[in-house]
Amino acid sequence: MSQKTGVPPSHRFTKSLPVDFRFMGSPTSDPIGYADVNSGNNGVTSLSVPENGDSGGKVVERVENGVADTGQANEDSPYSGNAMLVEDRPSVGDEDLDSAAAPLPSVSKSNIERRWSDITSYATKKKVQSWFQLPNGNWEIGRIMSTSGTESVIALPDGKVLKVNSDSLIPANPDILDGVDDLMQLSYLNEPSVLFNLQYRYNQDMIYTKAGPVLVAINPFKEVSLYGNDYIEAYKNKSIESPHVYAIADTAIREMTRDEVNQSIIISGESGAGKTETAKIAMQYLAALGGGSGIEYEILKTNPILEAFGNAKTLRNDNSSRFGKLIEIHFSETGKISGAKIQTCKFIFTTESRVVQCAEGERSYHIFYQLCAGAPCALREKLNLKDVDEYKYLKQSNCHFITGVDDAEQFRIVKEALDVVHVSKEDQESVFAMLAAVLWLGNVSFTMTDNENHVEAMADESLINVAKLIGCDTADLNMTLSTRKMRVGNDNIVQKLTLSQAIDTRDALAKSIYACLFEWLAEQINKSLAVGKRRTGRSISILDIYGFESFDRNSFEQFCINYANERLQQHFNRHLFKLEQEEYIQDGIDWAKVDFDDNQDCLNLFERKPLGLLSLLDEESTFPNGTDFTFANKLKQHLNSNNCFRGEREKAFTVCHFAGVVTYDTTGFLEKNRDLLHLDSIQLLSSCSCHLPQTFASNMLNQSEKPVVGPLHKAGGADSQKLSVATKFKGQLFQLMQRLESTTPHFIRCIKPNNFQSPGSYEQGLVLQQLRCCGVLEVVRISRSGFPTRMSHQKFARRYGFLLLENVALQDPLSVSVAILHQFNILPEMYQVGYTKLFFRTGQIGVLEDTRNQSLHGILRVQSCFRGYQARCNFKELQRGIATLQSFVRGEKTRKEYAVLLQRHRAAVIIQKQIKGRNARKTFKNISDASIVIQSVIRGWLVRRCSGDLGLRKSGDSKVNESDEVLVKSSFLAELQRRVLKAEAALREKEEENDILHQRLQQYESRWSEYELKMNSMEEVWQKQMRSLQSSLSIAKKSLAVDESERNSDASVNASDDREYSWDTGSNHKGPESNGLRPMSAGLSVISRLSEEFEQRSQVFGDDAKFLVEAKSGQVEASLNPDRELRRLKQMFETWKKDYATRLRETKVVLNKLGNEEGALDRVKKKWWGRRNSTRYN
Repeated sequence: MSQKTGVPPSHRFTKSLPVDFRFMGSPTSDPIGYADVNSGNNGVTSLSVPENGDSGGKVVERVENGVADTGQANEDSPYSGNAMLVEDRPSVGDEDLDSAAAPLPSVSKSNIERRWSDITSYATKKKVQSWFQLPNGNWEIGRIMSTSGTESVIALPDGKVLKVNSDSLIPANPDILDGVDDLMQLSYLNEPSVLFNLQYRYNQDMIYTKAGPVLVAINPFKEVSLYGNDYIEAYKNKSIESPHVYAIADTAIREMTRDEVNQSIIISGESGAGKTETAKIAMQYLAALGGGSGIEYEILKTNPILEAFGNAKTLRNDNSSRFGKLIEIHFSETGKISGAKIQTCKFIFTTESRVVQCAEGERSYHIFYQLCAGAPCALREKLNLKDVDEYKYLKQSNCHFITGVDDAEQFRIVKEALDVVHVSKEDQESVFAMLAAVLWLGNVSFTMTDNENHVEAMADESLINVAKLIGCDTADLNMTLSTRKMRVGNDNIVQKLTLSQAIDTRDALAKSIYACLFEWLAEQINKSLAVGKRRTGRSISILDIYGFESFDRNSFEQFCINYANERLQQHFNRHLFKLEQEEYIQDGIDWAKVDFDDNQDCLNLFERKPLGLLSLLDEESTFPNGTDFTFANKLKQHLNSNNCFRGEREKAFTVCHFAGVVTYDTTGFLEKNRDLLHLDSIQLLSSCSCHLPQTFASNMLNQSEKPVVGPLHKAGGADSQKLSVATKFKGQLFQLMQRLESTTPHFIRCIKPNNFQSPGSYEQGLVLQQLRCCGVLEVVRISRSGFPTRMSHQKFARRYGFLLLENVALQDPLSVSVAILHQFNILPEMYQVGYTKLFFRTGQIGVLEDTRNQSLHGILRVQSCFRGYQARCNFKELQRGIATLQSFVRGEKTRKEYAVLLQRHRAAVIIQKQIKGRNARKTFKNISDASIVIQSVIRGWLVRRCSGDLGLRKSGDSKVNESDEVLVKSSFLAELQRRVLKAEAALREKEEENDILHQRLQQYESRWSEYELKMNSMEEVWQKQMRSLQSSLSIAKKSLAVDESERNSDASVNASDDREYSWDTGSNHKGPESNGLRPMSAGLSVISRLSEEFEQRSQVFGDDAKFLVEAKSGQVEASLNPDRELRRLKQMFETWKKDYATRLRETKVVLNKLGNEEGALDRVKKKWWGRRNSTRYN
């Protein structure tokens, strides 16, 4: 089909749309106006113009005729917008009559006539362009050049001119409607128009198109830029309204919240149509809107696990789902995801057959190839894994890779997903061990043991690895694979198996292990996603099920897959056709029924008892001598009269499905329907040491013991009869459909554009077949002519009654509803009143909703203002009360704090008074003691001086010359004075050193970062000064001691001389001599006390300074402040130093006075000594 080019479709069909139409393809679209279709050629200005220049009149004629011709079944024209008879409308002018819709087609037409209900004959000479079907079945659009009788000459886009029958031409839509996003907007709803519209959008990567309530999704087979967070936000905020999976998911979650009814998104289509990817896209949107709790991440991570274990490559699809899954996502009251549950619908034979047998060019399940490609070295050694081509189960199809898929990377993703869904590392290793065991089982071979074709398993690497991986004994595994135990009467008989039986047993064990492993994984995922107490009853279910399949050779697998699709199609028909029209009829709506292809007859062919396909299959499977040939003959015998069944040659039969005719080959039907897993294999699994095989065996025993009840109960069967594979699958399918019946469905039909998975390729025949199977045209026709919006009288009156101008509270709901409709001037053709409900056409309820929302918004604004005023008044009053209360509380608190502070102040004053008094008394006592000592010294000195003078006077009175009386030597006094001066100089030096130390201490205090080092240096300087002072004092003391000894010696000499002198002069001179020695001894005692005090004080100050340094450096624990104590010690040292210097000066003065007196005595003695010597010499 050729494509027509021009301006984008978002701008090309604006002139033919209703006034209130809103564009769905652009996020910035706005309602636009249009001119009446009969007022000129506004609506078709972009149509092709014939070369003869006469197109102007034809264009107008075509529009007028195509819309207003009452002889046509033109109810689908968007210009009319209604599906009602012209004679039922109120009297209007000619212009309005031209835009009226034609009556609906008669329900007695055949399927072909109904399919082409838009192409009844009318004047072809007025047509501008029409569809023409080529001999190859494709459709081409042509321009009518001329019309003669029943023949027309058309020009095709490639330049060819053909003469065709006018009745074979199909009217085409104007160019302005090319690429509309909703098929309901097409003026002529026919198959070529739908095909072209879908192809037009597909070529522009617009893969989604609405068909009424159904979303049509065409697989692009490539990445398209229609997804991501930006698109999610846009659809969430309603800034984009074009068809999309996001829009379907958004509608589902909004209806779930609004109506409090569970929703479901049903995704269907053929294999390879993109159902799995569509399901993942829907889950991504729901996870984005309902995310926040973290559970949404786990839900998304289930996809890699389920795809790896449940999907495989087929001839038509690289990622074909071999099972059906219903993901039920639960939401909390706040709209957040609270959990999920996965319900699978699979049949064991599908899983089994794919594991042990693959067709040429296909692959087994992805997980096998991922394990062999991506397992780390440690895991490969533990499982003894080999390459893919070394396993018989995998190498038989000669297809080991998928183009563009990295199996090793996918294995890493699967392992990460298993961690997310809380499958422990030990369980993961067990899962991989079971997979490896299945692969090694395929390599188990058998050898003949006798001439009767009996076999036993060879004890090679394969058998040993299988036994090791599942945890059983090799001998037990060999016995299970090569023998079978049967109970005959009361005896147990062991029967050896033939080669074919042993292979079937081996394959049955492998298939059962894999099937049970899949079920176990689904249970673990459900445990991880469990809702528990968070369940609110609100959920959205997403169904992704295998699509309809038809191959050159169709087996039991395709038989069950297509049966499931028949049941799903019936659910589709029931909700979109049957229930819709039944509701119209039951509520008394004026409705012309629209016929559709009902597949109920085909469904009855499968499910009827006792002569349905499934019943006959189960019956034949129970016969020991039943074969595939006898089964085929039984079908032909009992079902040949059914219109949907046709017997074929040999072992084949044909079923007319809704999607087409499929021929099945019954080879292997009975074998696959029987459960070939014997009790011996189950007992072997139960005896394994690994926990997974034990769990598998327990589950299989429980299933086999369940009674067959309900719709699955077979007539004449025992309650504990073993279920066949088809019966189990039918039960799972029934449970799945029952779950869907309790939800509001949203349908997505996936379309496969070609069989080669080639991007951009669009096969009209293939797409048309799928559209027919889906019933897309019938859905659109019902949606356009029906009433999709409906509401009960009570709910309508309750929801919109407050919009009425007058009070209608006492009227019945129907009267209120009618009053509402009249007040808002809703046209009668836009709604119908039923017995219990009101039915509206598309878009009519939106006007009421907008008005209601505006009114509610205004009411809320008024309420918010009034409530805000009330809140502010209450707040101010409360604020004043709080301020008053706070003032009282703060005042009381402040008064209490003041009282406590006053009490503490008084206590502090008393304590300070006591401490200051104590310190003052202590200082006074020290000063008093020092004063007493000084006074005693001075008084003693004065007394001694006075006594010395008295002695001198008495000696004078005794006529002895004072100058001749010498008590001590003058040199001794001079030396003593010299030493005192030296001591004063040393003291001054020490004072200067102390000043330097004081300066250094101030510098150390300013540099706290070097405090400890400076303190140590200060201590050393201090100790050095102390030692120097001490050495100076010790030198002075020694000198005084030497002088004293000399004085004693001189005194003794003088005493002898005096004695001699006394012998000569008498005893009058003894008093002065003794009086001269006493002052010297008093001076020595004072110096000794000063020296002792210096040593004591230096020791005390040194110890205190050392202790403070240790406390500062942390060597000693102390509760005092080292810095404050150091300053206090410094002050005490300064005070003592000043006091000591004062006493030292006072001692100096005393010694000077004593020296003067001794000098006088010395002069006297010298005179006396001279006189004496002269006397002696004389």
